[in-house]
Amino acid sequence: MSKRRVTYYYDPDVGAYTYGLSHPMKPQRMRITHELLTAYDMLPKMHVLRAKRASAETMTRFHTDEYVHFLSRVTPENAQQLTYQGTRFLVGEDNPAFDGVFEFCSISAGGSVAAAHRLMDGQTDIAINWAGGLHHAKKREASGFCYINDIVLAILEMLRTVPRVLYIDIDCHHGDGVEEAFYTTNRVMTCSFHKFGEYFPGTGTLEDRGRGKGRGYALNVPLKDGITDESYKSVFQPVIDKIIEVFQPSAIVLQCGADSLSGDKLGCLNLTMQGHASCVQYVRKKNIPLLLLGGGGYTVKNVARTWTYETACALGIEDEIDLNLPWNEYFEWFGPRYRLEVPESNMDDMNLKDGSLDRIRETALRYLSELRPAPSVGLQDVPRESVGEHLGIGDAYEQGPLDDLDEQLAQHAKFVYNLQERAAHSDSDSDYDSDTSLARARTRGGSGPRSIRSGKKRMSLLTGEYYDVPRLGEGGNGHYDLGCGHEPWAAADLPSLGAKRRFFKSPERGDSRLERIMAERERAGVRNGRTILSALMAAGGQDHASDPEEFEMDVDTEEDG
Repeated sequence: MSKRRVTYYYDPDVGAYTYGLSHPMKPQRMRITHELLTAYDMLPKMHVLRAKRASAETMTRFHTDEYVHFLSRVTPENAQQLTYQGTRFLVGEDNPAFDGVFEFCSISAGGSVAAAHRLMDGQTDIAINWAGGLHHAKKREASGFCYINDIVLAILEMLRTVPRVLYIDIDCHHGDGVEEAFYTTNRVMTCSFHKFGEYFPGTGTLEDRGRGKGRGYALNVPLKDGITDESYKSVFQPVIDKIIEVFQPSAIVLQCGADSLSGDKLGCLNLTMQGHASCVQYVRKKNIPLLLLGGGGYTVKNVARTWTYETACALGIEDEIDLNLPWNEYFEWFGPRYRLEVPESNMDDMNLKDGSLDRIRETALRYLSELRPAPSVGLQDVPRESVGEHLGIGDAYEQGPLDDLDEQLAQHAKFVYNLQERAAHSDSDSDYDSDTSLARARTRGGSGPRSIRSGKKRMSLLTGEYYDVPRLGEGGNGHYDLGCGHEPWAAADLPSLGAKRRFFKSPERGDSRLERIMAERERAGVRNGRTILSALMAAGGQDHASDPEEFEMDVDTEEDG
């Protein structure tokens, strides 16, 4: 097998973090994998680098400022307060606020972004970051043991240089966070092979194919329990071949979640180590810049075995290594056989019993054949530094103490920003969110996605059960949907979901001057840039009208200057 330039990213601190003693996610698996790579003497065959940790600014290329700021502050002691009693950011028991969560995320994201950057610079053919692959994280909240979506950040880094990126996910769970991030673009094609059914996250049907320009560029291959190596290859290889033929990607990101292995604590597939690694081998043969990332995997010793073997596949030396494990610090963990192997079990392959695998493969290939030829995009030089860095402007507080005018402007900006956030939050209720599968929504009626979204339905990866997040009106604890009539100050006059969004007065005050200006405009009969003749005639030039109880705004309407 031909040789490739391989770069391997590893941070020695990554194994020091813990989600909790009873939590199935164990960052120590990266440390064990590194020990096996060292024992097999693979490190001298690669460029071994320690990536610069991702900054909060880097994380906000995808995630919201509010969420990243929350992660930088949250601790086990203040988690209940900062998450509003567990209703925002970290919902449910899947994602604990463990010590050092932000530092752990910065290691994971930093490795993936650095690997993508090195690939795009042409300094390597294959880049590996086993600490990455956290594909469930959403724009403004954690999900499925994932806090920061390093995959999305890495793909965004690639899109600075290349027109098209292919994302392949062989984790047992649907890669919903990555699919959602690129659901409306044709520059990124997402392809996920996963268990589907009453299984976390409950999304990823064949009918979920993208929206707008991205229609057809999200492909899902839902599987049933017990799929074996041969069955998996029979669907993986033809689908990937067709995608590469039609989409012609400039780079590939392969998420190698190891919970699709046989015997995984949370998985239900039946792949061997060789079957899982065959996906890496097959994609490697395409001679396209390749980024290998980790992901799920909860039987730690099997995860370490598989990622070690797949590193050997990236190097092209899988036939040269001894499957009898060499001595290493964790040697006792791999008893009683002490071999580099993950055998299959005696599970029944439910995909063959009813012939569903053939139908899924045929449907997926038909969808791909309907796609237009590879989309083109005009590329231009993208600055590597932020606008502030380019202009030599640092943090406002680094320039010296703020004077009174600075403080007033900051207060005014905060007030306006809050109004925009309310409007954006309300708008998001009507948008498609891959938290809720489109196909599942259709079976529950036309308003499926919206009703579930507004009801804050969540599915637990640990238990596989759905649960509701209560609103603030239910016992005083929970969330409220701003602009949707569930605010605590809207108890008297609740608008319907289809009504115009209303922003009610509350005990919290912003800039008093702005409120006076808005009140004067109301008295003058001007609302949202339009003159209301009846109000103008009723005012009759009088200026003693009392303040209104509420004011009404249309989203995305410009005020008169």
